[in-house]
Amino acid sequence: MASSDSEIAKEFRFFRVYKDGRVELFEPDCEKVPPSDDPTTGVRSKDVVISSEPPVSARIFIPYEAQNPNQKKLPLLFYVHGGGFCRRSAFGPRYHNFCSVVSAQANAIVVSVEYGLFPDRPIPACYEDSWAALNWVASHAGGNGPEPWLNDHAHFGRVFIGGGSAGGNIAHTLAFRVGSIGLPCVKVVGVIMVHPFFGGTSPEEDELWLYMCPTNGGLQDPRLKPPAEDLARLGCERVLIFVAEKDFLKPVAMNYYEDLKKSGWNGTVELVETHGEGHSFYFDNLKCEKAVELINKFVSFVTQL
Repeated sequence: MASSDSEIAKEFRFFRVYKDGRVELFEPDCEKVPPSDDPTTGVRSKDVVISSEPPVSARIFIPYEAQNPNQKKLPLLFYVHGGGFCRRSAFGPRYHNFCSVVSAQANAIVVSVEYGLFPDRPIPACYEDSWAALNWVASHAGGNGPEPWLNDHAHFGRVFIGGGSAGGNIAHTLAFRVGSIGLPCVKVVGVIMVHPFFGGTSPEEDELWLYMCPTNGGLQDPRLKPPAEDLARLGCERVLIFVAEKDFLKPVAMNYYEDLKKSGWNGTVELVETHGEGHSFYFDNLKCEKAVELINKFVSFVTQL
């Protein structure tokens, strides 16, 4: 008979759980790349510690134009990476490269948050860490925060929140908190969700999120299935949602789009679909035609006045 430490109690898409409580992730630790000065785009990046307990950090990207003493303050994108709430890193090459491209093309500062992941830090750590990081960003609005790049170059009347997959879900929760709690001295203009995760995709996906969040509120948890009253309180003027034709998350993103339009929220929402592609396809090759189209639309949303 197998001992309890080798018997599998549950198996999900990203990990399995043994009867002794151990969690085995199927994907090994994410490769990480250091911050750098990109000689091609001129974008510079650096890492900052936001909190040591709990551990929260971020990578900041600043475009070449910020070096110009006559350059006006730049829009700021607060970016939340994906990975199913249990994988990936803001310091991984896929997110580093994406944020660098967006910073260069949008002439914007990007702050990409490194938040806690299951199993070491179960949900809601991802939401709480991201909210703490967004408030840390806001602490620079008066020009006297701990990070000079934000003090000197960020336009806190032009802040955007963006994220992909799980990060799109977190971006929604942040926008709701901005609208209900507030973010002093900061104006969040827009929110961008790329192939966002929400509940209702399948019983298996719902169970996965519920398992990673021991304090969950069930299938009607507002982070899993945002109610109309939460959607009506999004703290921004514009929302851009990307879906992909072959993405298994497309239906829940479409539902979010329709629910937001009917919620009574007084902003404007736009839906953009990429035909013939699957979930998070653009990370495979940021230079392919359809990835370029997605990035161009993402950038134009940030640069739109």
